Amino acid sequence: MQRILALTSIRSDYDLMSGVYRALHDDPGVELRLLVSGAHLSPQHGHTVDLIRADGFALLGDVESLVSGDSKSARLKTAANLLGGMIDLVRSYAPDLMVFAGDREDVLVGAMVGAFLGIPTVHFFGGDHAADGHVDNPVRHAASKLATAHFVSIDEHRQRLLRLGEAPQRISVIGSVALDKFVAEPALSRAAVLRGLGAKPHAGEHPLALLIFHPVDQERDSAPAFISEAVQALIARGHHVLIGAPNGDPGSHALAAALRELGERPEATYYANATRPLFVNLMRHAALMAGNSSAGLLEAASVRLPVVNIGERQRGRPCAANVVFCDATRTAIEAALDRVGSDGFKAALAGLVNPFGDGHSVARAVELLKTIDFHALVRKTEDPLHVRD
Repeated sequence: MQRILALTSIRSDYDLMSGVYRALHDDPGVELRLLVSGAHLSPQHGHTVDLIRADGFALLGDVESLVSGDSKSARLKTAANLLGGMIDLVRSYAPDLMVFAGDREDVLVGAMVGAFLGIPTVHFFGGDHAADGHVDNPVRHAASKLATAHFVSIDEHRQRLLRLGEAPQRISVIGSVALDKFVAEPALSRAAVLRGLGAKPHAGEHPLALLIFHPVDQERDSAPAFISEAVQALIARGHHVLIGAPNGDPGSHALAAALRELGERPEATYYANATRPLFVNLMRHAALMAGNSSAGLLEAASVRLPVVNIGERQRGRPCAANVVFCDATRTAIEAALDRVGSDGFKAALAGLVNPFGDGHSVARAVELLKTIDFHALVRKTEDPLHVRD
């Protein structure tokens, strides 16, 4: 029996990986446990550990690590709490393998724990990079250097890891496991989605715009104002705007308060959390997506959803032709909305294929997790000066 420990700290990484967790959970040769921490255990962020339990996954434990401050030091303190809280749990369980995804502080902590305890680790979604200067970029790369192996979405990510000095035998290009949900999740009606999100009574009479915006340091003071401009521009074009809650990064408190206030307008609805079926079907029914969520770049192409990415976050990342980047000004936002709303733009998306995967990556991931000898790779002896593809 192979014992696999998965780390999850926030709704976004859980949603990315839930298909992998389900396949491992259902495999008779695998004992899967989840170590839950961070925002999952916070009522302020929806206490999403309840969703994990409802999905039927067994927990190794939970670590109440989140420091719910609105400062740069809060994430460091959260990381310190997680490190202190998980070491003995992981050491006692002694998993054969640890898996984690993305670019948050818990991923870096998990990679450190695996490296020091000699436990093989697999990092999903490494090798990605944005040009916005956000701390998540070096955190992702640092976790990759500590991790044993990497499951990446596209060859560009593989090439970046090779440039970081990772040996080619450590890297598998499998596509994005986050896209499998667009194949697996059953269809829900538009009305059912709106009911599930608690939308305003007349929302169904309008085209739906999905807005998700996360804080970025350099936009901390200006974001509430320009997101208000974006919502007003969407409303002026006849949309009902469904506004998702931001993540818990520094600057989120003021931004969340502004988004909640915008959600009080009759033409908008604010929701704190959406279950996977609701969110997938919201993307299926939406007319467009706006904000700066990675879902716009990495997932929306699977349902040929037009996306307007506003501001600095996500700049420089590869994406499909459904995404338009714009500056955080009313004029630029309006121009971008007019562009993605045009008949020509929408017609051009008719044959769009998501470059990040075909919706069948989970099976590839699970097969590799079960067959690769990760223990043979755990000692990273290779010299980056001499790594060759």
